[in-house]
Amino acid sequence: MAVTITPDMIKELRERTGVSIGKCKEALEKANGDINLAIDNLRKDGIASAVKKEGRTANEGKIAAFKSSHGIGIAEVNAETDFVANNDRFNQFLENIVQEVANTSPSSLEAFMQQTYSKDNSLTIDQYRATIVQAIGENIQVRRILSMPAKSNQAVGVYSHLGGKILTVAVIEGSDSAETENLAKDIAMHIAAASPEYLSPETVPESVIEHEKEIAKSQIQGKPANIVEKIIAGKMNDYLNTVCLVHQNYIKDDKMTIQELVDQKSKQFGKPLKITHFIRWAVGQS
Repeated sequence: MAVTITPDMIKELRERTGVSIGKCKEALEKANGDINLAIDNLRKDGIASAVKKEGRTANEGKIAAFKSSHGIGIAEVNAETDFVANNDRFNQFLENIVQEVANTSPSSLEAFMQQTYSKDNSLTIDQYRATIVQAIGENIQVRRILSMPAKSNQAVGVYSHLGGKILTVAVIEGSDSAETENLAKDIAMHIAAASPEYLSPETVPESVIEHEKEIAKSQIQGKPANIVEKIIAGKMNDYLNTVCLVHQNYIKDDKMTIQELVDQKSKQFGKPLKITHFIRWAVGQS
C-alpha cells in the first residue's frame, strides 16, 4: 500500500538535505515514505550531499546544565508550548532539576524521578514535577538527564545556544586550569555551530563507514576501475572531515582544525591535552 506523502514529511526531508520541495516529494514517493531511504537515494543520485542528522525537533522546552563540586548535571525539560517554556516557574524547575542531577548523579531517568527531592523531603522528583504541572496548567516532562562526575586533571566547557534550545559540552583531559577550561568552552561553542557526529575517525562505527562507501560507489558508477578506489578514498576523507570533531575546521579560525587547535594549546600551556568526548543536545532531538 502506498504511503501518503505529507507536507511535514517533505519539510523534514528538505530541512535535512537542502533539496528542492519537488525533488523531496519525488524521493519520498520512490521510497514509499521512508525518509532515511529517500535520503540515501538522493545522495546516491548526487542530488544531496551534506545531511543533517537531526530531523524534526520539538521547539517546546529547554536544556540546561549545572556545575557543582560533584560534577555536571544536564537535563532537558519539555513543555507543551513555548510560552510556558519561557515562564519563570518553568525555568526555576529546570534549574532545580539540573542541580539535583549534578549533586546526586542518578543512575537513570527512572531512578531519578523516584528519588527524594532535596529541597522538600516530602516529595519525590516526580511529585515535585506534578506540583509544577498543577501550578502552570500544562504538561511538563523531564525528557532526559545526564550526570558527569567531576574528575581531576580535566576541564569541561559548557555552551548554551538559542536560549537553551541547544546545549553542548566539550571535555578535555590533561589539565584543569582556567585557560584549558576556556579552550573547552570555545570548542563547545564550535560544536553547537558545526554539529559533529563523532569525536574522531576511530569512533565512527564500521557499519557507518561501509554505508558511506556504498553511497560513494553509487555516485561514481561508470568511472574507470583504476581511479574508483582513489575517488572513494577522497569522498570518505571528505565525509570524515565533516562529521568528526577533531577533523573539522575551527569556526573561529578555519585555517586550522580542532585537533590542530588543541595541539597548539598543548604547546602553549606546556601540557598534553586531549578531547576525550563531547555532547550536543538539541530540544526534541531523536
